[in-house]
Amino acid sequence: MGAFEYRQAEEIRQTFARHAIRYLFLGKSGAILLGFPDTTQDADVFPERTSENCSALAIALQELGFSLDPAQICEIERGKDFIQLKNGPFDLDIIFAPDGIERFEDAWRRRVEVEGFPVCHLDDIIASKAATNRQKDRESLPRLRAFRNWWMARQSR
Repeated sequence: MGAFEYRQAEEIRQTFARHAIRYLFLGKSGAILLGFPDTTQDADVFPERTSENCSALAIALQELGFSLDPAQICEIERGKDFIQLKNGPFDLDIIFAPDGIERFEDAWRRRVEVEGFPVCHLDDIIASKAATNRQKDRESLPRLRAFRNWWMARQSR
């Protein structure tokens, strides 16, 4: 698959809105929506883990064009911590339990709305990247932190 594109975020936003799914963009895709000048290969979403939201999510993903087998549908409906989908129109990571973020409700209160996209606050994106402790995340943290400083200064104007 190619790099994450704004069009993919729009498709997610439109489809999830039709199904009243509560979610946040997370990870580098979330940072990109906030203006972070980088690329990523997939979209990362952090859905609320309720039975109603999870059931709606499984339906919405199929509507988006993901070919979900019965096992994947079950994982989504039960809110498995991490689900990686590569069987659709783009790569999508569904993260019900992101490292570094305790509760969806806390992240929801801190969210940033960007052109109708619900995005995790940069502090949550950075906390999640730091908590995963993967090499690629450690390498991107200095750039994300520098972007956060610029972004926060811009927000206070």
